[in-house]
This record gives sequence, structure tokens and C-alpha cells, in this order.
Amino acid sequence: MGGCVSFQISCDQVLNHAGSYLCGEGNYIQSLEKNLVALEKAMEDLKAKRDDLLQNVQIAEEGGLQRLNQIQVWFTRVETIENRFNDLYNTRNVELERLCFCGLCSQNLKLSFWYGRRVFYMLKEAEDLKSNGVFEVVAHQTTQLVVEERPLQATIFGQETMLERAWKHLMDDGTEIMGMYGMGGVGKTTLIAQINNKLRSTSCGFDVVIWVVVSKNLQVERIQDEIAEKLRLNGGEWSQKDESQKAIYIHTFMRKKRFVLLLDDIWRKVDLKKIGVPFLTRENKCKVIFTTRSREVCGHMEVDDPMEVQCITEKDAWDLFQKKVGQRTLKSHAEILGKARKVARKCRGLPLALNVIGEAMACKKTLQEWDHAIDALTSYAVEFAGMEDEILPVLKYSYDNLKGEQIKSCFRYCTLYPEDYQIDKDKLIDYWICEGIIDGNRGRERAVNHGYMIIRKLVNAFC
Repeated sequence: MGGCVSFQISCDQVLNHAGSYLCGEGNYIQSLEKNLVALEKAMEDLKAKRDDLLQNVQIAEEGGLQRLNQIQVWFTRVETIENRFNDLYNTRNVELERLCFCGLCSQNLKLSFWYGRRVFYMLKEAEDLKSNGVFEVVAHQTTQLVVEERPLQATIFGQETMLERAWKHLMDDGTEIMGMYGMGGVGKTTLIAQINNKLRSTSCGFDVVIWVVVSKNLQVERIQDEIAEKLRLNGGEWSQKDESQKAIYIHTFMRKKRFVLLLDDIWRKVDLKKIGVPFLTRENKCKVIFTTRSREVCGHMEVDDPMEVQCITEKDAWDLFQKKVGQRTLKSHAEILGKARKVARKCRGLPLALNVIGEAMACKKTLQEWDHAIDALTSYAVEFAGMEDEILPVLKYSYDNLKGEQIKSCFRYCTLYPEDYQIDKDKLIDYWICEGIIDGNRGRERAVNHGYMIIRKLVNAFC
């Protein structure tokens, strides 16, 4: 008949297709209810075994032992199957309601088949994990201090004396917490990384050395997670613990260890107790080292005599700048060497600026290019290559961290002075009062004292 399409499907094909779902290998639909009950019981048994084993591991770790790698792998596999089981079990009622004819068939054969198949294989996996979770030994004695080596430049200029002084101070028995402060880009991270790597080559009796980058957005749980990862405590149910439970777990492990905790780039007080770091004493000989841009933060961390990381000397700055530019460029014209010294001096001994600007000038072999660099750094530094992307964000971070518009206005006022000008503090405060930046209506003495407080905050923020 025109306009009609006819096709035939044999009865045998239909029956074979349906039979593959109902009576195929594994019989997933007819066994679904029974397998779900078995899976639920197997998961209960597996979690109970995991909890018992975890308790034994924690007892061993409290005694200063370290869990075996195979234990950690087993914990991870249990955690993975537990998450998958929870997802599977959430749809249990929906899947069971699809069954009909006393569980022998389904209203949707395909969906029930695949769900039943997942249940069947997860049951096998849970039983295998349970049978493999038998360990005669759960931990072993740590024989070697493991410290992650921090990447550093092949040659570091101008920090030899600072490193020696910092190391001597750290190794002093009376030093429990040590703070290093300085402006952005001055080399604080490089210095603390050198200390980390020196601890790697010279353990000095420490059991654990932990490095954590804190940054401006301080998050206690993120710090706890990083510490747990370094100590290999983040297996099992770590992700289900809240902040206080994690603190107890970290404290329980670390109080039996002689540790060094290095905190890089903190912007405000870090509550070590809240993280779980044990109390530092002369007796346990544990250490905490941190870097910050603010001298004030050192005070909040109860460090009375912090170490200031200063810009490097003019000689070291010139050596670093030459290394970055390269002798081929410096010798490409007789007058370039003198101009290069002027550019290096513009960097004011700041290692970050010397590195970035030195690399930018490495291929500049004409006098005009060097003259332009000197002019740009003198008049409008943002035009210089690499300045906007790498240097200014570091310095702007300190400016953005100034609290309140008043102190920012005071800082901007200082930029009206010529370069290298020696600013008289009393006159500067008078100007601030006259401009109305500082309120002088409530008495001059009060206004002057407020001005000195602002100067101190600016110095702490940028020097």
C-alpha cells in the first residue's frame, strides 16, 4: 500500500532480548532485593572493620609509628566504595518500586538490569575488600626524616648572611617560634625555602618538617588538610571530620613528634591551637617559622624579636642584575655597562625587581633601549616590561591590605615628594592635618600622636 512502511520483528528476537535482562548471567533483576540486603550488611561489616583498624593505626601513630602504605591504600578504597554505595543506596526505593510479579520482572527492564548489575558487582567488591582487610602489622618505625625540597634558583645573591643568622636563631634551644618580615618581593619565601632545604640535608633531630603556604585568605581547614597530607593522616574518614576534630587528630599525632612547621606568607595571626599544633616548649624542642610582610603580625604571633628581611646590598644587587642580563648584552656596547648600573640602582636592592627587570633587559643591545628603560623607571614605571604583571601586583597587595581610606590617603600623599627625599615626620603630619586627612579639631597632641601611629603602620606595611 502506497505511503506505508512495513517491518517485521520476530517473536524469538523479542523473547531473547527480554530474556537477557530477566534470566541472563547474574540474574540481576530477580536477585536485586536479595543482593541489596547482602550489600547493606557487607558495607556495615566493612565499615566496622575499617573503624577497628583505624583505631589500631591511631594508637600506633600516637606511639610515634607511621602507618603502612598498604593500610593507607585500603582505607582509600573503603572510602571510595562507601561514597559509591551512598549514591547507589539513595535510589534504592525507586528501583525496588519498579519491580513487579513478586520481583521477577520490572516495569523498565533496562534500568533495573543496570542497577541490579551495579549492586551485584559492588557486593563482590565489598566482600573482597573485607577479606583483604586483615593486617598483622599496621605501622612501622620511621627511620628517615622526609622533607620536600623546595625549588630554588641555582644561585642566590645577598642572602648568605641572613640565612646564617636565621639558621643560628632557629637552632637556639630558646627559640620556639620565629618570625621573618619584610616588604613584598624582598626574598622572604626564598629565605624560608633555603631553611627548609637545609633541614632536608641536616635533620638536626627533627622527626617532621611541614611546609604550608598560608596567603591572605587564611583558612584553618585548608592548613589542616595540608598538614594531614604531609603527615599522611588524610585517609579513612578525614574528609568527614569537622575543624575541631581535625585539630584533635593532628595534635594527637604531632605531640609525640619533634617537628618544624614552616608557614609562608601569613597576613594576620594564625591560631596554632585551632589548627591542632601542640604547644611549643623548650622541652619538646619543636619549632614554628613564619614569614609575613607586617612587623605587627609578628607581635600578634608573640614574637618579640623578629628578623627583618631587608633588600640586598648594592654590590649584591649589581651581581644579581649582571647575572640576569648576561655578559653578552652588557659588552655589546661600551656605554651599556654604565647605563645598566643606573637601571640596577633603580631597583633599590629588591630581588624581585632585579630579577624581572634584568630578564627584560637581557636582549636589549642598543643605547636607545637602555635610555628608554632608565626614563621609564624614573617617570612611569608601569610602562616597563614585566612591571605591571609581576612587580606591581606584589606591591599593590600591600597597599590593598592597608586598613581604611585614611591611611591609604596618607600613603598617596607621600608620593608627592621627590624620589629619595628625606621626609620630616613632624612636617608630614602637619601637612596631613592641614589637608584635613587627619582631624585636628580635637587637639593637636591627639592629632600628632595619630599621625605617628599612621607612619608606623606605613613603615610596617612597606618596609
